[in-house]
Amino acid sequence: MPVTDVPIESVEACCFTIPTEQPESDGTLEWDSTTMLVVQARAGGQSGLGYSYTQQGAAAVVNGKLGDVVSGSSALRPGAAWAAMLDAVRNYGQTGLAAMAISAVDIALWDLKARLLDQPLVGVLDQVHDGTPIYGSGGFCSYTDEQLGDQLGGWAAAGIARVKMKVGREPDRDRHRLAVARDAIGDDVELFVDANGAYRRSQAIEWAQIFGEHDVKWFEEPLSSDDLAGLRMIRDRSPGGVSVAAGEYGWNLPYFQRMLDAEAVDCLQADLTRCGGISGFLRVAALCDARSMDLSAHCAPQISAQACTAVWHLRHLEYFHDHVRIEHMLFDGALTPVAGALRPDRSRPGLGVEFKRQDAARYAV
Repeated sequence: MPVTDVPIESVEACCFTIPTEQPESDGTLEWDSTTMLVVQARAGGQSGLGYSYTQQGAAAVVNGKLGDVVSGSSALRPGAAWAAMLDAVRNYGQTGLAAMAISAVDIALWDLKARLLDQPLVGVLDQVHDGTPIYGSGGFCSYTDEQLGDQLGGWAAAGIARVKMKVGREPDRDRHRLAVARDAIGDDVELFVDANGAYRRSQAIEWAQIFGEHDVKWFEEPLSSDDLAGLRMIRDRSPGGVSVAAGEYGWNLPYFQRMLDAEAVDCLQADLTRCGGISGFLRVAALCDARSMDLSAHCAPQISAQACTAVWHLRHLEYFHDHVRIEHMLFDGALTPVAGALRPDRSRPGLGVEFKRQDAARYAV
């Protein structure tokens, strides 16, 4: 007998802060830990898992507001719960911590729905692709040359065809670091760079030419993602073959609509743990589909690898070092790359992972 309706019984959130292996930095920030918001939604004897990389305040939004909003509603209609949550945070603001809290709850509800139907999430989402191509991402500015070469070269040796490094903190060193990276990965692996908004417009134009000379294929956030006119300028003045990308800090559909209307990027990025979860991410993908523009997913590989299979104009997924490390520490069933892609395990229901709460307990906030 098919499942027709199951009310959501509870939604609970908690946070865990995991230290990095060593202090890390990019073009504009330094950090030594990562905080993960974990949400569990329960209905019909099943539990759905969702998460976001954010701060402790997002847990208060879930426990103090969103749990009550969705409890009692249908666990088989995550889209309806998503819309209700957006309405409910009007006085909080629909961006920032509220957006990441909504994202984590939405992901948990999609996982819950798939588990109630005893289906892998990719089946519930109607997948287009068998797997999600990835690029190795790390190459922090804080790394020594040896660390940079070992990390990027390791991904290349593992069959990952694209790797990304951070740039912009010490521009005088970056030509040398590019040479170190290219020597480590060889000529057949694509090299990407991410400035995290570190440059001014004139600098970004200059560096776009330099990156083109080093056969860099991807120039991410040369400027702040809020400078849409500047991003369009960099895109227009970059060498052929260099894709300008941005969008990972987008919270809602109007943000992405403005970026696309400005023709600010060659490839749009979106982070489903920020932009409204799976429900929001698929709507961003529809904006890209309408323009025949590729979408690249930002981080959170265990969730993103599932959702990306349902994206028509998919380019790839950022396989970010910190998130890969954390997800393998805290989730049983975490995916590992095969031939440069993540392929969801269709034999496991939902997201295909189980939260190792006992292992996570030591990091609880």
